[in-house]
Amino acid sequence: MFIGVLKASLYLSEPQSLKDKRRVIKGLCDRIKNKFNMAVAQTGSMDSWNNSELGIVCVSNEASHADSMLSSVVNFIETQGTVELTFIQTEIIPFS
Repeated sequence: MFIGVLKASLYLSEPQSLKDKRRVIKGLCDRIKNKFNMAVAQTGSMDSWNNSELGIVCVSNEASHADSMLSSVVNFIETQGTVELTFIQTEIIPFS
């Protein structure tokens, strides 16, 4: 079994308040959960209205499949237009 972990730092140009930011981030997280069936949580930059950090996790029986799933999420985020990816870090963790 392999656990795929993605840390994504985001820049949001639209929001003018934390309430606007929560709306944008919640919508993005919901779309990722629904489309890819992955666990998603905001993990950092809670008090900044134009930055955010998401943690996204998947489980697979093959490392290449977990990596492919995380790459698909990165591509999906890039095509949304509501946020800009400023940093990504992925890790595939073998678990027995």
